Amino acid sequence: MQQFADMVVASTSMCDGGGGIARGYGRPAAIAVTVGTLRPRRPLPNKPRKLHRCACQPREKLELKTVSSISQVDRRMWNECAKGNGTFNPFVSWEFLSAMEESGSASRDAGWLPCHAVLSREGEEGEVLGVAPLYIKGHSYGEYVFDHSWANAYGRLTRKNYYPKLQSCVPFSPVTGSRLLAKSAGLGDQQRNEVLGMMAGSLVAIADEMKVSSLHVTFNSKEELAHFSRERGYLTRTGIQYHWQNNGYDTFNDFLMELRQSKRKSIRQERKCAEKNGLRVYRTYGSEMLPSDWDEFYRFYINTCNKKWGEAYLNREFFHRMGEAMGDKVLVVFVEDAFGKKVAGALNLVGSDTLFGRNWGCAADLNVKNLHFEVCYYQALEAAIELGLKRVEAGAQGEHKIQRGYLPTPTYSCHWVRDSQFKQIVSNFLDEEQRQIDYTLEVLEQE
Repeated sequence: MQQFADMVVASTSMCDGGGGIARGYGRPAAIAVTVGTLRPRRPLPNKPRKLHRCACQPREKLELKTVSSISQVDRRMWNECAKGNGTFNPFVSWEFLSAMEESGSASRDAGWLPCHAVLSREGEEGEVLGVAPLYIKGHSYGEYVFDHSWANAYGRLTRKNYYPKLQSCVPFSPVTGSRLLAKSAGLGDQQRNEVLGMMAGSLVAIADEMKVSSLHVTFNSKEELAHFSRERGYLTRTGIQYHWQNNGYDTFNDFLMELRQSKRKSIRQERKCAEKNGLRVYRTYGSEMLPSDWDEFYRFYINTCNKKWGEAYLNREFFHRMGEAMGDKVLVVFVEDAFGKKVAGALNLVGSDTLFGRNWGCAADLNVKNLHFEVCYYQALEAAIELGLKRVEAGAQGEHKIQRGYLPTPTYSCHWVRDSQFKQIVSNFLDEEQRQIDYTLEVLEQE
């Protein structure tokens, strides 16, 4: 694979004082490198033939390239890869990632420089077989798999900068899903598996050639661990989130009847909060929302970020672009007061089998006990039951979710580290962390 000299400058000049990618650093030039071959899919014969008479077909060359914007990948081709595993995850759709980039929320100045990997058949008009969302990062914010301590230790050990690093993820979204996206149409199972393996190996090759300190694949699916393997140089890290499973419920009350009496009583009391305070809670899809509705939601989002001293990663334009592009895949829960004025809201995205809860916010002067639980948790469960979805993922953290029907669920991330000595230190840390995670899961599952 050719050197990436025209793509990356020395790491000391990559990061500016604000944690973003330095303004002097331009967009990475696109590269095109032959990375492997793929045996063509053999059609089934009309009649059985003896094995020794089956001629081997020549293997096709595959080409890996990186692109500095998702707009450089055909929307249909990207989405075919995103749906290649038979499910739809809105966070890896072209529309969602494009809204992130076009709004400037995930951009060079924000410390997220797009560098998406695209695997295709060799040739200028080669068919896209696989893609992976990929970013050059100048900091560790907005990832939800924390490696700040790694960055500090790396600097002390190697006397080098930890940043820039490579990150394969969905920006600002602690949501489990595939990070290796390969189409299924026209590929057999074995071919698609080969493509996924090549993609996993190619990410390491990119990181190695760019001379970055590390590569981090966060919130990947459990099934992808076979590709993000130790043999390919990856270390696995486990975390914990709290997800709700739909056990075939027809109504919210069906779900309640499976809980202990004390939990049922508590949830029913919490759900009365809106009515007691003269509030109306309702759900609406992105296709039904006006720009003014998104403006109000953004105001709630900013209020909550300011209240918690958190950084508002997403800007107003992102919500407008996402709502317009994704329509019925966006579900917002709004709260209105007795005068019909919106006072709170929660954003959800709808997948083929999962409802994903994301951002919540309320008016600065609103203080209604338990309203957050109603808007973010119980409304999501009701919506999932009505839509026939298998689960609800309500984001990062929160052991309090167990009392509300959510169950502790492992999450995964995979990490490649350049420096061999530091990699061993990280490996030892992850082994110890895994023992703590296993113990925590064991305890939580008994509750």
